Amino acid sequence: MTPVLFENCAAVVRSAHDPVLWGHDILCEKGAITAIGKDLRRTAPDGIEIVDGDGLFVYPGLVNTHHHFFQCFVRNRAELDWTRYSVIEWLDRIYPIFSRLTEDCFYHSSVVAMAELIKHGCTTAFDHQYCFPRHAGSRIIDRQFEAAALMGMRFHAGRGGNTLPKSEGSTIPDEMLETTDGFIADCERVIDTYHDAGPLSMRQVSVAPCQPVNCYRETFEQSVALARDKGVILHSHVGEGESPVIEQVHGMRTVDYCESLGFAGPDTFYAHGWELTRDELRKLAASGTGVSHCSEPVYLVGAEVTDIPAMDALGVRVGLGCDGAASNDNSNLLHCIHSSYMLQCLVAGSRADQVPKPATFLSYATEGGASLLGRNDIGALRPGMAADLFAIDTRRLDYVGTRHDPISLLAKVGIGSTVDLTMINGRIVWRNGTFPHLDEAALFTAAEQALHTILPHQTEEL
Repeated sequence: MTPVLFENCAAVVRSAHDPVLWGHDILCEKGAITAIGKDLRRTAPDGIEIVDGDGLFVYPGLVNTHHHFFQCFVRNRAELDWTRYSVIEWLDRIYPIFSRLTEDCFYHSSVVAMAELIKHGCTTAFDHQYCFPRHAGSRIIDRQFEAAALMGMRFHAGRGGNTLPKSEGSTIPDEMLETTDGFIADCERVIDTYHDAGPLSMRQVSVAPCQPVNCYRETFEQSVALARDKGVILHSHVGEGESPVIEQVHGMRTVDYCESLGFAGPDTFYAHGWELTRDELRKLAASGTGVSHCSEPVYLVGAEVTDIPAMDALGVRVGLGCDGAASNDNSNLLHCIHSSYMLQCLVAGSRADQVPKPATFLSYATEGGASLLGRNDIGALRPGMAADLFAIDTRRLDYVGTRHDPISLLAKVGIGSTVDLTMINGRIVWRNGTFPHLDEAALFTAAEQALHTILPHQTEEL
């Protein structure tokens, strides 16, 4: 791997909490940052690639902590618009479509999602893949790792699953159901095959049953046992409106139910959490359980706005996630930084002083995400950490008046275009509007062909 030197960068944002470095260099070797300073060319190794940093603001690569890549094939469908149906009606329409997906669809939709994430500065992505139609076979996660290797993405696979039949109260079609034994067995297989817990790991696996309302109790119990035995992260959907159902079935709300099963702790994080009470947030803080905040779906489907100020005040670990295209039609975590901040400002009203500072939202998308995934080698730009970063060229009219504060820029102003460069593990994977090692046109054609095997070209009633 050719060493890369970013020379004389306009601004280097090491983290949301460190002072900005102006006019500094960054040296990247063997997948890691080896030095940040000035005049590093003098001691740089031979054969190094020089990137002119004039005008570049360089940031830590973003860490996406919740997504459903496969849902990229149901974006922008008028006949599936949330506003036309109740939640139950919408689920009844969209899950049968999910059940049509083939193994190739899962591969190509993963390429699509990862490409958009990379174009907008994301370098590590966690995908919660819970859709396993029987006809699609058992190697869906394998194909996702194949897609990640192609794109150069640092990938965390959340091996999800659903075990509770629709006849017993879930929303899952029978063709997407798994048994608990089958789910746990495949979790163990993909962990043993792909999980790498070493420094600068590009491949990790989490045990991630879809959500308590769609799984038997023993599915969660066995997930806890397997994850603790293998030393991997636990994940699920919690606090997105299901607590009354869980209370009716199990006699307690979801947070208490999960804690009773051991599905909580520093090795566990939940997605969403918009319905959680202050007492429940205190329990998350006490146990060390984290939350992936997905702001974009709140605009469409959230009955309440996630209480990020309370999470922040109580010390709950928070990361950001795009969520799937069924409730967010893009895979742009950079935009989520801006939308998360603006959403909190909207609901704060006269109590705007309670909104976390703009820098905090950048922290959620970097170091916060790294914490949720159990990583201490990503999320910031420091010697010894992964060479995961993105850069924007601020020598444009878009940025006039903003350049004095690079840290707040992402949350307050927002970035309205793709970034100019993304590096993952010391390799430049996106630069000046192209993927240097890929034929995007060919990838587009292949993905479109896979899409049209399950959905019509034009919007039609399904």
